[in-house]
Amino acid sequence: MNSINQIIAITLMNLRNIPMRIGASLVIVVGIAGVVAVLVAILSMASGFEATLKSSGSPDRVIVLRGGSSSEMSSSLSREHSNLITSKPGVKNSDTGPLAARETYVIADLRKRANNSEANMPMRGVDARSFDIRDEFKIVAGRNIDFGRFELIAGIKAADQFQGIDLGKELTIRGASWTVVGLFETDSSIYESEVWVDNVVLRQNLKRSTGSSSLFVKLEAAQDYDMFEQALADDPQLETNIIRETTYYSEQSTSTTALITNFGYGVGIIMAIGAIFAALNTMYSAVSTRSVEIATLRALGFGSTPVVISVMVEALTLALIGGLLGASIAYGLFNGYTASTWGGTFSQVSFDFAVTPELLTRGIVWSCMLGMVGGLFPAITAARQPITTALRGM
Repeated sequence: MNSINQIIAITLMNLRNIPMRIGASLVIVVGIAGVVAVLVAILSMASGFEATLKSSGSPDRVIVLRGGSSSEMSSSLSREHSNLITSKPGVKNSDTGPLAARETYVIADLRKRANNSEANMPMRGVDARSFDIRDEFKIVAGRNIDFGRFELIAGIKAADQFQGIDLGKELTIRGASWTVVGLFETDSSIYESEVWVDNVVLRQNLKRSTGSSSLFVKLEAAQDYDMFEQALADDPQLETNIIRETTYYSEQSTSTTALITNFGYGVGIIMAIGAIFAALNTMYSAVSTRSVEIATLRALGFGSTPVVISVMVEALTLALIGGLLGASIAYGLFNGYTASTWGGTFSQVSFDFAVTPELLTRGIVWSCMLGMVGGLFPAITAARQPITTALRGM
């Protein structure tokens, strides 16, 4: 009998006998399923957070900040400078003027619906142009704000996360009472984690000067960015920091995504060590109980290589079942689950877990690696066991 036939014969025999060792086999399956489920779930959190921030913005929109500022929280632009900026080449114009919006970004303390704890909610002061430059903006419930009033509209994720953000309700924020008049969507971007109010009313309430945090500008085309940037740099009256909107939010995701990913792999490795030991123990036990059977096969002319491969295939099969089970659990429980974490400005960013095909594949690959490690040494032990020693155990 050639080696391939021997491998097939022994492997099929081992696989058919798995139901007879169902208890021990489940130890491997459940252990590896747990590893894969936890790993994929944590990585899907990083994937969802990163996707939310990277999907925020458009390449033909830029954010202009004060020179030396890296975020809206630390920036302030005067009205005079904002008007000067909008006169530069590259800015898109409409029938009513340049498509640019002066906005103010602050943090408000509200309690979360989930656990009643206080958290930082992003609050953005907008003007009429803010809606013109964001094509993805859409009111999905209620109406838009009336400028000049203490009214607010909330992103759907902010409404889901924070108490009191319900249509018709009044919220006390920073010493003022704001009426919730609408909910909006922005194609699952970070803006859905914010509440928006009239920029002028917000600044008056905060007793701020005419300066706003930033100026959002829509360009004629995405490729006009360099021309616009150079025009600002060439003006001695201006000291600004210009950032493409997509870049601004993408950079904010880097550190948080790395932290979540590293944590996920750390937990995964710790659990994987336990799963490997469980697989080793189970496979060693399986080999031990079949030592006479294996010795008999070898005495009949079966080689050691088919024995090694058959044990490895059995371990990989159980690991693959565990991997598929864990991936299914992660997808069923966490894909689309809404959570929140810190953004780049220490505010709560709401996002949906994203259990992507790439993450599922990564989890299954991990399960196969665990199966290979867990089955390798027992397989070698089975192949090296002297035939006469094993047969004496009959």
